Amino acid sequence: MAKKTALVAGALGVVGRATMTYLSGLDDWNVIGVSRRAPDFKTDARFHQLDLTDADACRTVLRDVRDVTHVFYCAYAPRPTFAAEVDVNLAMLKNLITALLPTSPSLEHVQLVHGSKWYGCHVGPYKTPAKEDDPRSLVPCFYYAQQDWLEAHQRGQSWSWSTLRPHGICGFAVGSPISQLTILAAYGSICAHLGLPLRFPGKPGAFSALYQTTEATFLAEAMGWIATAPQCANEAYNVTNGDFIRWEQLWPEFARFFGTPPGPVQTLNLVSHMADKGALWEEIRAKHNLRDYRLEALANWSFADWLYGTDYDIMSSTTKLRQAGWNKVVDSQTMYLKLLQELRDDAIIP
Repeated sequence: MAKKTALVAGALGVVGRATMTYLSGLDDWNVIGVSRRAPDFKTDARFHQLDLTDADACRTVLRDVRDVTHVFYCAYAPRPTFAAEVDVNLAMLKNLITALLPTSPSLEHVQLVHGSKWYGCHVGPYKTPAKEDDPRSLVPCFYYAQQDWLEAHQRGQSWSWSTLRPHGICGFAVGSPISQLTILAAYGSICAHLGLPLRFPGKPGAFSALYQTTEATFLAEAMGWIATAPQCANEAYNVTNGDFIRWEQLWPEFARFFGTPPGPVQTLNLVSHMADKGALWEEIRAKHNLRDYRLEALANWSFADWLYGTDYDIMSSTTKLRQAGWNKVVDSQTMYLKLLQELRDDAIIP
C-alpha cells in the first residue's frame, strides 16, 4: 500500500502536536509539520518553520513540499476580537492551500479543525445538544469564512474536505492559547504549593453545568479516520469524548491528585489574580526540578476565566459521526487523571 503524506498546519498547538505524533507512529503515513516555531520536542516528522500569514513565504517554502495527500489544518491566529480573527485566519488557509495545490496533484483531502464556537458557545447559552446543521451564530467567526472558502474552492476538484468541531480539547502543548489541561495543572500545582484547598475559580453555575471534553490523541485518531473514510467526504462532524461531565463531580478527584482538600466555589478573575504568580512558579519549578517552562507558556488565564465561567450547558451531539461509523469513546474523568499524571511523569508539574 502506498504511503499517504500528511501536512499538519499549526503543528505545535494542542491538536497539531497530537496529530503529528499520532500519524508519525503509523506505518502508512509520512508526516510534514508546519508552524511558526521550531518543535520543542523530538519528532520523526519533517518540519518547516513557516508563517502562514506570509503568502510569499508560503509559496517559497511549499514549493519543495511535494505530493501531499492529506492536509490537517489546525492553525489558529488569535486576535483581540472575534471580528478581527476572520480576515487573518482566512488568509492563512488560503495562503497554504493555494501554494500547496501546484505541487500536490495527488491531494485527496483537506480537513479543518474548528470547534463548537461554530454554534456560538463562546458568547452565551445556545441550543444544546448542538447538531452540525444548526443555524450559524450572528457573532463573527472565522470558522464560517474558512469553510465557505474551502467548499467553494473544492467544487469540481478531485479532492474532498471535512471540518471537525471538537470542544474542550485536552493535551499538552507549550504556548497554546486554549490549553485547558495545563491551566488546570498549573492552577492545582500552585494551590497545593501554597497549602490551599483546590477551590473552583469560576462561576457557581459553571461548577454544576454540563460540559464536554475531547482528548487530543483521541481527536487525532478520529481526524485520520474521517479524512480517509469515503462516506465522510465534504461533511462537518462534532467530535468529542462522547460523554458529559460536571466540574463539581470531577473537582474532588482533581484535589486528590494534587494532594490538597477540595474547596468550594470562589469566583476569581484569574487574569488578575495569577498575574504575579510567575515568580512563584519559578520557585515551584526549582524546588521540584521541573522542565524549563514559564507559567505564561503553560496557562492562558484569559481563556481560563472563560472556561470556568460558562454557567450554561456545553453539549454537542455526536450522532452524525456515530452513524458514519466512528463509535469510539473516552471516559473524561479517566482522561483528565491520566493526562495530569503524564505531566507529572514528564516533570512539567510536581
